[in-house]
Amino acid sequence: MGERSFKKEIASLRLGEGDTFHGEGILAVTKALLQSGVSYVGGYQGAPVSHLVDVMADANELLEELGVHFEASASEASAAAMLGASINYPLRGAVTWKSTVGTNVASDALANVASAGVKGGAVIILGEDYGEGASIMQERTHAFAMKSQIWLLDPRPNLPMIVDMVEKSFELSEATNTPVMLELRIRACHVHGSFKTKANRPPVFSRKHTIENPDFDYGRIVLPPSTYSQEKHKIEVRLPRAIEFVKRAKLNEVFAGKYDDIGIIVQGGLYNSVIRALGDYGLADGFGATDVPIYVMNVTYPIIDDEIIRFCVGKRAVLVVEESQPEFIEHAVHVALRRADVQTKVLGKGPLPMAGEYTLEVILTGIARFLEGAVPRGVDLAFVGRTHQGLLASKKKAAELLGGPVPPRPPGFCVGCPERPVFSAMKLAEREVGQFHIAADIGCHLFSTLPPFNMGNTVLGYGLSLASSAGVAPSMSRRVISVMGDGGFWHNGLSSGVTNAIYNKDDSVLVIMQNGYSSATGAQHLPSSTTNAKGESLSGTIEAALRGLGVSWIRTLRTYGVAKMKDALKDALTTTERGLKVIIADGECQLARQRRIRPLIRKQIAAGDRVVRTRFGIDDDVCTGDHSCIRLSGCPSLTIKANPDPLKTDPVAHVNNECVGCGLCGEVAHAAVLCPSFFRAEIVQNAWLADRLLDRLRARVIGWFQVDRTTAAQSADATAV
Repeated sequence: MGERSFKKEIASLRLGEGDTFHGEGILAVTKALLQSGVSYVGGYQGAPVSHLVDVMADANELLEELGVHFEASASEASAAAMLGASINYPLRGAVTWKSTVGTNVASDALANVASAGVKGGAVIILGEDYGEGASIMQERTHAFAMKSQIWLLDPRPNLPMIVDMVEKSFELSEATNTPVMLELRIRACHVHGSFKTKANRPPVFSRKHTIENPDFDYGRIVLPPSTYSQEKHKIEVRLPRAIEFVKRAKLNEVFAGKYDDIGIIVQGGLYNSVIRALGDYGLADGFGATDVPIYVMNVTYPIIDDEIIRFCVGKRAVLVVEESQPEFIEHAVHVALRRADVQTKVLGKGPLPMAGEYTLEVILTGIARFLEGAVPRGVDLAFVGRTHQGLLASKKKAAELLGGPVPPRPPGFCVGCPERPVFSAMKLAEREVGQFHIAADIGCHLFSTLPPFNMGNTVLGYGLSLASSAGVAPSMSRRVISVMGDGGFWHNGLSSGVTNAIYNKDDSVLVIMQNGYSSATGAQHLPSSTTNAKGESLSGTIEAALRGLGVSWIRTLRTYGVAKMKDALKDALTTTERGLKVIIADGECQLARQRRIRPLIRKQIAAGDRVVRTRFGIDDDVCTGDHSCIRLSGCPSLTIKANPDPLKTDPVAHVNNECVGCGLCGEVAHAAVLCPSFFRAEIVQNAWLADRLLDRLRARVIGWFQVDRTTAAQSADATAV
């Protein structure tokens, strides 16, 4: 399904020589791949490059015409292993995944590809999802690139540069027999712009033009003694070739400025923020002309010492703008300059923070501190200081207007999420069997660690919850519950978790959230979805996979049935039966469901068909205001409002207009034996005559009771007088 469809936008992928492309970054990357004559593309979804997989799936017809093979890979390891095609054959290939977490999963295959070397260009497009917008640990890809000698590109975020760097990545890879990583931040993936296109290039070899004979070269096998010569080749041949290619192709850029006694060295991906900050200080204009010289490292590994030395000679100080730590680039700049006996002062971490995302505000502060310390000739430091102080004052003024700090807004479950009821059931089960350790996993269900549930003791990686429970389970007085999604199950959980538990005869409980999609990354299809990314039918099920491995204790339950889910959890935790016990919690992702049914409902309404929509509400007169329902449900649409009764001060629970009618609030109230204040209502559009007559009858009956109640109240008032 995908979070969104690119059916309309993919028409731009057919643009030919000299046409103008208008669109966003991820479409531009796809166009660049097709212009480069790529033979195969694979990838695992993950922000911010999830849409690259979605675009490829939507563009499958065009790929078939060109002969390009596309696979939505089962994991990053599967995607990385595809690059093996480029080791022996002149096949250009590209794979994609999310930053360090994906690279960690793919590391085995990547290390082998990097050691063996490649004939065809091999490019890894990474979503370098760092900072406050990331859902992962705060790490960078740079260390892995250095470790395995994979060249790392970080293009300046505008479409012509990104497209050019994708094409140059293939050339660099082939010139050096080395895979290349190209990292894109989320802003670069979604930046809009235009560029002049080239014609799409059918691959030299593909399913339409096959390779006649296989190639064998023991020198490309990663076994001794080949590995020794491969390592030697990396240092003596590949690295010098890479440095020469980067210099010759001028992949890095220098923007000259009139204040030549200082300079800024910046990763390509951070260039836009740097030029904007300089603009705020009157040191650059809106078109990129700068008064402060800037060296833009569109290639962050390998470091080109000659270019750094040439840029720094004659300067008193340079600022290295390098996000995160360790400060690899800053250290490399120091080494290059000191070896050449260039005494330019190098600053980076100090004016700029060691950790945290380099937002515009952070870079503004860092540049201001750098300028104040460097005191460059001709720069109006007083103006820079006033501007910086104005920024700080504006921030302080905003805080004063707010009257206090903005409350934190962590991510949470969506309205109607089918995974939330499972944690409601766990809360209720805990009341009867006692607290239990929960091994959490990557996915939407990890929001259970936040209020109101606060459930989930550890998280070790995608699909690793069951494997992570193996160490703690023997030491716990109660069975451990491991939770994973169907995405995590197919990604890593089946092999690393279930197989491990069966082999070791672990006595554990696994809850699999089967919502039908890899929902946390944008609702991409899975092996247990009805179709794959290309729309081809599938028949695999999680239950069949489990039974094939020998799991016999399996319960498949509708997630919204809180009472039945609670009973199943209690049974799994207390049964005398040993071994792995699996509960498959089945409920379609509500976001995907709404995207699927809303167009159908609109079509029905437009056609005049009768449409019934379910809503839930709370009777203000019955609600006691203890809010137990909210603590056990956690639905964003279940909130509070002022009590309409002037004699009561506690606010009452309230269901707002975001309700999608999943019914969880009522289910929880029933399962937990809470107050009967919840009611179910049906909203009928294009109502039939019978619906209208029934509505009038109900209104009249209710009116009689309301009249009687009013009369009784008036009589009581008269008696009191």
